[in-house]
Amino acid sequence: MSTEMQRIVLVSRPTGAPTPENFRLEAAPIPTPAEGEILVRVTAMSLDPYMRGRMDDAKSYAQPVPLGGTMEGGSVGQVIASNSPYFKEGDWAFGMFGWATHASIDAKMCRKLDPKQAPVNAALGVLGMPGFTGWFGLMEYGRPKAGETLVVAAATGPVGSMVGQVAKSMGLRVVGIAGGADKCKMAVEEFGFDACLDHRAYEDAKSLRLALKDACPKGVDIYFENVAGKVLDAVLPLMNVGGRIPVCGMISWYNEGGLGLNAGGEKDQLPKLWRTILVNRLHVHGFIISDHWARFGDFLGAVGPMLASGQVKYVEDIAEGLAAAPAAFIGLLQGKNRGKQIVKVAD
Repeated sequence: MSTEMQRIVLVSRPTGAPTPENFRLEAAPIPTPAEGEILVRVTAMSLDPYMRGRMDDAKSYAQPVPLGGTMEGGSVGQVIASNSPYFKEGDWAFGMFGWATHASIDAKMCRKLDPKQAPVNAALGVLGMPGFTGWFGLMEYGRPKAGETLVVAAATGPVGSMVGQVAKSMGLRVVGIAGGADKCKMAVEEFGFDACLDHRAYEDAKSLRLALKDACPKGVDIYFENVAGKVLDAVLPLMNVGGRIPVCGMISWYNEGGLGLNAGGEKDQLPKLWRTILVNRLHVHGFIISDHWARFGDFLGAVGPMLASGQVKYVEDIAEGLAAAPAAFIGLLQGKNRGKQIVKVAD
Protein backbone atom coordinates (compact mmCIF):
# COMPACT_ATOMS: atom_id res chain seq x y z
CA MET A 1 0.00 0.00 0.00
CA SER A 2 1.26 3.49 -0.82
CA THR A 3 2.38 5.63 2.09
CA GLU A 4 1.32 8.85 0.37
CA MET A 5 -2.08 10.47 -0.02
CA GLN A 6 -3.26 13.47 -1.97
CA ARG A 7 -5.21 16.46 -0.76
CA ILE A 8 -6.35 19.85 -2.01
CA VAL A 9 -5.42 22.81 0.16
CA LEU A 10 -6.52 26.43 0.20
CA VAL A 11 -3.55 28.59 -0.79
CA SER A 12 -5.24 31.99 -1.11
CA ARG A 13 -8.58 33.59 -0.30
CA PRO A 14 -10.71 34.54 -3.29
CA THR A 15 -11.79 38.06 -4.10
CA GLY A 16 -15.15 37.45 -5.71
CA ALA A 17 -15.57 34.09 -7.43
CA PRO A 18 -13.00 31.39 -6.63
CA THR A 19 -10.38 30.60 -9.25
CA PRO A 20 -8.16 27.54 -9.76
CA GLU A 21 -5.26 29.54 -8.31
CA ASN A 22 -6.94 29.52 -4.88
CA PHE A 23 -6.31 25.75 -4.63
CA ARG A 24 -3.32 23.41 -4.75
CA LEU A 25 -3.16 19.64 -5.14
CA GLU A 26 -0.35 18.25 -2.98
CA ALA A 27 0.99 14.99 -1.61
CA ALA A 28 1.17 14.19 2.09
CA PRO A 29 1.93 11.13 4.24
CA ILE A 30 -1.06 8.89 4.93
CA PRO A 31 -1.87 9.49 8.63
CA THR A 32 -1.81 6.80 11.28
CA PRO A 33 -5.08 6.59 13.24
CA ALA A 34 -4.76 7.43 16.92
CA GLU A 35 -6.73 5.72 19.68
CA GLY A 36 -10.43 5.99 18.90
CA GLU A 37 -9.80 6.96 15.27
CA ILE A 38 -10.33 5.27 11.92
CA LEU A 39 -8.33 5.58 8.71
CA VAL A 40 -10.57 5.90 5.67
CA ARG A 41 -9.80 5.56 1.97
CA VAL A 42 -12.13 8.10 0.41
CA THR A 43 -14.14 6.97 -2.62
CA ALA A 44 -16.37 10.00 -3.19
CA MET A 45 -16.79 13.48 -1.77
CA SER A 46 -19.50 16.09 -1.79
CA LEU A 47 -19.25 19.61 -3.17
CA ASP A 48 -21.66 22.09 -1.61
CA PRO A 49 -22.21 25.86 -1.81
CA TYR A 50 -21.48 26.41 1.91
CA MET A 51 -17.83 25.63 1.19
CA ARG A 52 -17.49 29.02 -0.49
CA GLY A 53 -18.05 30.67 2.90
CA ARG A 54 -15.27 28.59 4.45
CA MET A 55 -12.83 30.18 2.02
CA ASP A 56 -13.39 33.68 3.47
CA ASP A 57 -11.72 34.95 6.62
CA ALA A 58 -14.97 36.46 7.87
CA LYS A 59 -17.18 35.99 10.90
CA SER A 60 -19.72 33.26 10.23
CA TYR A 61 -21.31 30.23 11.85
CA ALA A 62 -18.13 28.15 11.33
CA GLN A 63 -14.40 28.78 11.30
CA PRO A 64 -12.77 29.42 7.91
CA VAL A 65 -10.36 26.96 6.34
CA PRO A 66 -6.86 28.17 7.28
CA LEU A 67 -4.46 28.99 4.47
CA GLY A 68 -2.53 25.82 3.75
CA GLY A 69 -5.31 23.72 5.27
CA THR A 70 -7.22 20.94 3.55
CA MET A 71 -10.51 22.10 2.04
CA GLU A 72 -13.39 20.91 4.20
CA GLY A 73 -16.25 18.71 3.12
CA GLY A 74 -18.23 15.54 3.66
CA SER A 75 -17.07 12.30 2.04
CA VAL A 76 -17.70 8.59 2.00
CA GLY A 77 -15.13 5.85 2.01
CA GLN A 78 -14.00 2.48 3.30
CA VAL A 79 -12.22 1.91 6.60
CA ILE A 80 -8.72 0.51 6.01
CA ALA A 81 -7.52 0.68 9.63
CA SER A 82 -9.42 1.06 12.89
CA ASN A 83 -8.52 1.86 16.48
CA SER A 84 -12.17 2.09 17.44
CA PRO A 85 -14.70 -0.53 18.58
CA TYR A 86 -17.34 1.19 16.44
CA PHE A 87 -15.74 0.34 13.09
CA LYS A 88 -13.79 -2.54 11.61
CA GLU A 89 -11.73 -2.76 8.44
CA GLY A 90 -13.98 -2.94 5.40
CA ASP A 91 -16.82 -0.92 6.91
CA TRP A 92 -18.16 2.04 4.95
CA ALA A 93 -18.32 5.44 6.63
CA PHE A 94 -19.42 9.01 6.07
CA GLY A 95 -17.47 11.81 7.71
CA MET A 96 -15.91 15.21 7.26
CA PHE A 97 -12.83 13.77 5.57
CA GLY A 98 -12.15 16.87 3.47
CA TRP A 99 -10.85 17.16 -0.08
CA ALA A 100 -8.44 14.26 0.24
CA THR A 101 -7.86 10.64 -0.74
CA HIS A 102 -7.42 9.51 2.87
CA ALA A 103 -8.32 10.78 6.32
CA SER A 104 -7.87 9.76 9.93
CA ILE A 105 -10.69 10.95 12.15
CA ASP A 106 -12.44 10.30 15.46
CA ALA A 107 -14.78 7.38 14.81
CA LYS A 108 -17.49 8.98 16.93
CA MET A 109 -17.66 11.80 14.38
CA CYS A 110 -18.48 9.37 11.56
CA ARG A 111 -21.63 7.57 10.47
CA LYS A 112 -21.53 3.91 9.50
CA LEU A 113 -23.14 3.17 6.15
CA ASP A 114 -24.82 -0.01 4.94
CA PRO A 115 -24.39 -0.47 1.16
CA LYS A 116 -27.21 -3.03 1.23
CA GLN A 117 -29.73 -0.37 2.29
CA ALA A 118 -28.74 2.40 -0.15
CA PRO A 119 -25.79 3.33 -2.37
CA VAL A 120 -23.07 4.82 -0.18
CA ASN A 121 -22.98 7.97 -2.32
CA ALA A 122 -26.58 8.68 -1.25
CA ALA A 123 -25.09 9.78 2.08
CA LEU A 124 -23.62 12.78 0.24
CA GLY A 125 -26.93 14.03 -1.12
CA VAL A 126 -30.43 12.62 -0.97
CA LEU A 127 -29.84 10.78 2.34
CA GLY A 128 -27.22 13.20 3.62
CA MET A 129 -26.84 16.81 4.68
CA PRO A 130 -28.42 18.37 1.55
CA GLY A 131 -31.50 16.15 1.63
CA PHE A 132 -31.83 16.64 5.37
CA THR A 133 -31.60 20.41 4.90
CA GLY A 134 -34.47 20.39 2.44
CA TRP A 135 -36.69 18.06 4.46
CA PHE A 136 -36.07 19.73 7.83
CA GLY A 137 -36.46 23.30 6.59
CA LEU A 138 -39.68 22.46 4.81
CA MET A 139 -41.27 20.50 7.64
CA GLU A 140 -40.07 22.60 10.57
CA TYR A 141 -40.32 26.13 9.18
CA GLY A 142 -42.34 25.78 5.96
CA ARG A 143 -45.14 23.90 7.76
CA PRO A 144 -46.70 22.71 4.46
CA LYS A 145 -50.42 22.11 4.06
CA ALA A 146 -52.24 20.39 1.22
CA GLY A 147 -53.56 22.84 -1.37
CA GLU A 148 -50.88 25.48 -0.72
CA THR A 149 -48.34 26.75 -3.25
CA LEU A 150 -44.60 26.37 -2.73
CA VAL A 151 -41.78 27.97 -4.70
CA VAL A 152 -38.20 26.72 -4.50
CA ALA A 153 -35.16 27.89 -6.45
CA ALA A 154 -32.16 25.75 -7.43
CA ALA A 155 -34.98 23.30 -8.03
CA THR A 156 -32.95 20.38 -9.36
CA GLY A 157 -30.18 20.52 -6.76
CA PRO A 158 -30.17 18.11 -3.82
CA VAL A 159 -31.89 20.58 -1.48
CA GLY A 160 -34.45 22.00 -3.91
CA SER A 161 -35.42 18.65 -5.40
CA MET A 162 -36.00 17.22 -1.92
CA VAL A 163 -38.16 20.20 -0.94
CA GLY A 164 -40.24 19.93 -4.10
CA GLN A 165 -40.77 16.18 -4.01
CA VAL A 166 -41.76 16.07 -0.34
CA ALA A 167 -44.12 19.01 -0.85
CA LYS A 168 -45.73 17.28 -3.85
CA SER A 169 -46.24 14.14 -1.78
CA MET A 170 -48.18 16.27 0.72
CA GLY A 171 -50.53 17.74 -1.88
CA LEU A 172 -48.98 21.15 -2.56
CA ARG A 173 -48.62 22.92 -5.88
CA VAL A 174 -44.85 23.07 -6.46
CA VAL A 175 -43.20 25.63 -8.72
CA GLY A 176 -39.45 25.47 -9.23
CA ILE A 177 -36.97 28.05 -10.46
CA ALA A 178 -33.77 26.84 -12.09
CA GLY A 179 -31.00 28.04 -14.38
CA GLY A 180 -31.57 26.55 -17.81
CA ALA A 181 -34.35 24.95 -19.84
CA ASP A 182 -32.86 21.47 -19.38
CA LYS A 183 -32.99 21.82 -15.60
CA CYS A 184 -36.59 23.03 -15.73
CA LYS A 185 -37.53 20.05 -17.89
CA MET A 186 -35.90 17.73 -15.36
CA ALA A 187 -37.74 19.39 -12.46
CA VAL A 188 -41.09 18.68 -14.10
CA GLU A 189 -40.43 15.34 -15.78
CA GLU A 190 -38.06 13.72 -13.28
CA PHE A 191 -39.05 15.28 -9.95
CA GLY A 192 -42.75 15.86 -10.62
CA PHE A 193 -42.92 19.65 -10.15
CA ASP A 194 -46.06 21.32 -11.46
CA ALA A 195 -44.03 23.98 -13.24
CA CYS A 196 -40.49 25.34 -13.39
CA LEU A 197 -39.20 28.70 -14.63
CA ASP A 198 -35.77 29.32 -16.16
CA HIS A 199 -34.56 32.46 -14.37
CA ARG A 200 -31.93 32.99 -17.06
CA ALA A 201 -34.72 33.61 -19.58
CA TYR A 202 -35.82 36.74 -17.69
CA GLU A 203 -33.82 39.94 -17.78
CA ASP A 204 -34.77 41.15 -14.34
CA ALA A 205 -36.82 40.39 -11.24
CA LYS A 206 -39.88 42.20 -12.61
CA SER A 207 -40.16 40.02 -15.71
CA LEU A 208 -39.50 36.87 -13.69
CA ARG A 209 -42.20 37.96 -11.24
CA LEU A 210 -44.78 38.31 -14.02
CA ALA A 211 -44.10 34.76 -15.21
CA LEU A 212 -44.12 33.49 -11.63
CA LYS A 213 -47.47 35.17 -11.01
CA ASP A 214 -48.97 33.14 -13.87
CA ALA A 215 -47.47 29.93 -12.45
CA CYS A 216 -48.78 30.73 -8.95
CA PRO A 217 -52.35 32.02 -9.52
CA LYS A 218 -53.17 31.69 -5.81
CA GLY A 219 -49.99 33.43 -4.67
CA VAL A 220 -47.11 31.84 -2.77
CA ASP A 221 -47.54 30.32 0.68
CA ILE A 222 -44.00 28.94 1.11
CA TYR A 223 -40.81 30.19 -0.49
CA PHE A 224 -37.84 27.97 0.33
CA GLU A 225 -34.94 30.41 0.14
CA ASN A 226 -31.54 29.15 -0.92
CA VAL A 227 -30.59 31.57 -3.72
CA ALA A 228 -31.55 35.21 -2.91
CA GLY A 229 -30.72 37.87 -5.52
CA LYS A 230 -33.11 38.31 -8.45
CA VAL A 231 -35.21 35.30 -7.44
CA LEU A 232 -35.90 36.68 -3.96
CA ASP A 233 -36.87 40.04 -5.45
CA ALA A 234 -39.27 38.28 -7.81
CA VAL A 235 -40.96 36.03 -5.26
CA LEU A 236 -41.33 38.28 -2.23
CA PRO A 237 -44.17 40.52 -3.51
CA LEU A 238 -46.18 37.40 -4.37
CA MET A 239 -46.14 36.00 -0.85
CA ASN A 240 -49.54 35.47 0.73
CA VAL A 241 -50.42 36.81 4.17
CA GLY A 242 -48.97 34.45 6.75
CA GLY A 243 -46.51 32.98 4.27
CA ARG A 244 -43.42 31.14 5.44
CA ILE A 245 -39.84 31.56 4.21
CA PRO A 246 -37.28 29.03 5.48
CA VAL A 247 -33.83 30.49 4.72
CA CYS A 248 -30.98 28.02 4.32
CA GLY A 249 -28.74 29.80 1.82
CA MET A 250 -28.18 32.66 -0.63
CA ILE A 251 -25.84 31.25 -3.24
CA SER A 252 -26.19 34.18 -5.65
CA TRP A 253 -24.41 36.40 -3.12
CA TYR A 254 -21.71 34.03 -1.82
CA ASN A 255 -19.01 35.32 -4.14
CA GLU A 256 -19.44 38.79 -2.61
CA GLY A 257 -17.58 37.40 0.41
CA GLY A 258 -18.57 36.67 3.99
CA LEU A 259 -21.53 34.51 2.87
CA GLY A 260 -23.02 37.52 1.16
CA LEU A 261 -22.02 40.07 3.81
CA ASN A 262 -20.79 42.50 1.17
CA ALA A 263 -23.67 42.03 -1.29
CA GLY A 264 -26.02 44.87 -2.06
CA GLY A 265 -24.13 47.29 -4.24
CA GLU A 266 -27.49 48.30 -5.68
CA LYS A 267 -29.94 50.62 -3.94
CA ASP A 268 -30.69 49.50 -0.40
CA GLN A 269 -33.67 47.14 -0.57
CA LEU A 270 -33.93 46.54 3.17
CA PRO A 271 -36.84 48.96 3.84
CA LYS A 272 -38.87 47.36 1.05
CA LEU A 273 -38.04 43.88 2.34
CA TRP A 274 -38.88 44.76 5.93
CA ARG A 275 -42.17 46.37 4.92
CA THR A 276 -43.23 43.30 2.94
CA ILE A 277 -42.48 41.04 5.89
CA LEU A 278 -44.54 43.31 8.17
CA VAL A 279 -47.55 43.93 5.94
CA ASN A 280 -47.89 40.31 4.84
CA ARG A 281 -47.15 38.98 8.35
CA LEU A 282 -44.49 36.69 6.93
CA HIS A 283 -42.64 34.10 8.99
CA VAL A 284 -38.96 34.20 7.97
CA HIS A 285 -36.68 31.71 9.68
CA GLY A 286 -32.98 31.28 9.00
CA PHE A 287 -31.45 27.98 10.00
CA ILE A 288 -28.11 26.16 9.93
CA ILE A 289 -28.68 22.45 9.52
CA SER A 290 -25.75 21.47 11.76
CA ASP A 291 -27.79 22.80 14.70
CA HIS A 292 -30.41 20.12 14.14
CA TRP A 293 -28.62 16.76 13.83
CA ALA A 294 -30.84 15.40 16.60
CA ARG A 295 -33.59 15.21 13.96
CA PHE A 296 -31.51 13.30 11.41
CA GLY A 297 -33.01 9.96 12.42
CA ASP A 298 -36.51 11.36 11.85
CA PHE A 299 -35.42 12.45 8.38
CA LEU A 300 -34.06 9.01 7.48
CA GLY A 301 -37.22 7.38 8.82
CA ALA A 302 -39.42 9.63 6.68
CA VAL A 303 -37.42 9.85 3.45
CA GLY A 304 -35.72 6.44 3.37
CA PRO A 305 -38.94 4.58 2.49
CA MET A 306 -39.84 7.26 -0.08
CA LEU A 307 -36.48 6.74 -1.76
CA ALA A 308 -36.84 2.96 -1.70
CA SER A 309 -40.31 3.14 -3.27
CA GLY A 310 -39.23 5.59 -5.98
CA GLN A 311 -41.38 8.40 -4.61
CA VAL A 312 -38.22 10.45 -4.11
CA LYS A 313 -35.67 10.50 -6.93
CA TYR A 314 -32.25 12.07 -7.26
CA VAL A 315 -29.72 13.00 -9.93
CA GLU A 316 -25.95 13.09 -9.47
CA ASP A 317 -23.27 14.95 -11.43
CA ILE A 318 -19.96 13.14 -11.01
CA ALA A 319 -16.53 14.68 -11.62
CA GLU A 320 -13.70 12.17 -12.01
CA GLY A 321 -10.67 12.37 -9.74
CA LEU A 322 -9.66 14.55 -6.80
CA ALA A 323 -7.84 16.96 -9.12
CA ALA A 324 -11.18 17.78 -10.76
CA ALA A 325 -12.66 19.13 -7.52
CA PRO A 326 -11.72 22.84 -7.89
CA ALA A 327 -13.17 23.14 -11.40
CA ALA A 328 -16.30 21.24 -10.39
CA PHE A 329 -16.73 23.48 -7.34
CA ILE A 330 -16.31 26.65 -9.39
CA GLY A 331 -18.88 25.27 -11.84
CA LEU A 332 -21.27 24.50 -8.99
CA LEU A 333 -21.22 28.13 -7.87
CA GLN A 334 -21.96 29.13 -11.46
CA GLY A 335 -24.92 26.75 -11.65
CA LYS A 336 -23.33 24.40 -14.17
CA ASN A 337 -24.37 21.26 -12.29
CA ARG A 338 -27.75 19.64 -13.01
CA GLY A 339 -28.12 17.65 -9.77
CA LYS A 340 -26.01 16.77 -6.75
CA GLN A 341 -22.32 17.50 -7.46
CA ILE A 342 -20.02 14.68 -6.39
CA VAL A 343 -16.33 14.00 -7.00
CA LYS A 344 -15.36 10.36 -7.53
CA VAL A 345 -12.03 9.99 -5.75
CA ALA A 346 -11.49 6.22 -6.08
CA ASP A 347 -13.31 3.03 -7.05
